[in-house]
Amino acid sequence: MERVNDKKTFREALSSLKIKIIDRYIIRKFLGTFFFCLILILIIAVVFDFAEKIDNFMEREAPWRAVVFDYYLNFIPYFGTLFAPLFVFISVIFFTSRMAVNTEIIAILNSGMSFRRMMWPYFLSATVIASLIFVLTNFVIPKANLVRMDFEDKYYKPQGRKLHVGNIHRQVSKNVYVYLDQYSATYYRGNKFTIEEFDDDGKLVSKLSAATALWDTATSKWKMLNYVQRDIIGNDEIITKGTEIDTTLNITPEDFSRDPAFVGTMNFMELEDYISLLKLQGSDELKVFQIERHKRYSTPFSVFILSLIGVALSSRKIRGGIGMNIGIGLALSFSYILFQQFASQFSIKGDLSPLLAMWIPNLIYIVIAGVLYKLAPK
Repeated sequence: MERVNDKKTFREALSSLKIKIIDRYIIRKFLGTFFFCLILILIIAVVFDFAEKIDNFMEREAPWRAVVFDYYLNFIPYFGTLFAPLFVFISVIFFTSRMAVNTEIIAILNSGMSFRRMMWPYFLSATVIASLIFVLTNFVIPKANLVRMDFEDKYYKPQGRKLHVGNIHRQVSKNVYVYLDQYSATYYRGNKFTIEEFDDDGKLVSKLSAATALWDTATSKWKMLNYVQRDIIGNDEIITKGTEIDTTLNITPEDFSRDPAFVGTMNFMELEDYISLLKLQGSDELKVFQIERHKRYSTPFSVFILSLIGVALSSRKIRGGIGMNIGIGLALSFSYILFQQFASQFSIKGDLSPLLAMWIPNLIYIVIAGVLYKLAPK
């Protein structure tokens, strides 16, 4: 008897999730308002960006075809996904507040539909948007960013790489470490270059020191000038000196002079592989790439949280009408972005885990969503 009742309850639950007329109405409102707001802000962003950069484009004689197809066609998806969660929130608050003012929410709840069931079309719409953001940020926008950044380097600003860096420590392979006192990206030259190799017990096996290390573009190898090689075999130490020697390392000049925006040019698989390499090298840039990885998961997930907050906040008629709801919504959405930026900086410059840094805003706003959900009209 209990099994029959369980099957009946399960069937009723599935039946209640079938798309109804009111669901189609809410989905159409949600997606329609979201894409309308997003297109509107993208047009404004493109106009302002073009007005700011037109002098540079003309001064450097940028081809108009490249301006349109290489820059703005790739600028639009980047800017759109960057602010998509914000406009999800604003869109939900805007059209749900309109529904509340027109007593549509009251009519829906009075018809026998629960508030939880009313959330179903909102979450379906949020799934569409979150999936779109995930696919774009992990597989489409990285390639677009590469083209856009190449255009900027040619026609808007000089290449953004660091010309001089110092005090570099890297682990290039198992038990092999590299130290570089100063490196110049202009001349592909480093000073006081040291390579140390240890055994599994942590004892020094060999050490190569050179006054200068030069990257040979023809052979793609590092050339050590005025070097001293120490090899330790048991209790014996063999010292070799010379003026020049070639060596192959799992590290290139690009690893010392990458533009900080380079992280945005990697797709999902490339980012995972590069993080593994940075872990091996012991790079100081590791946290930046880990933050990017977790951000690509946390941002799509935030769409669901912000949608729930938006519905719970705007489904009740309040004094002040739509304007009051939109004002509260803007304050909450901008505080979300602020939390995210602060958390990422605490992680990069402090001891906060990149995983925790990118999920702290979501965890905080899940609590806010739960409180607002309890206060929402049932």
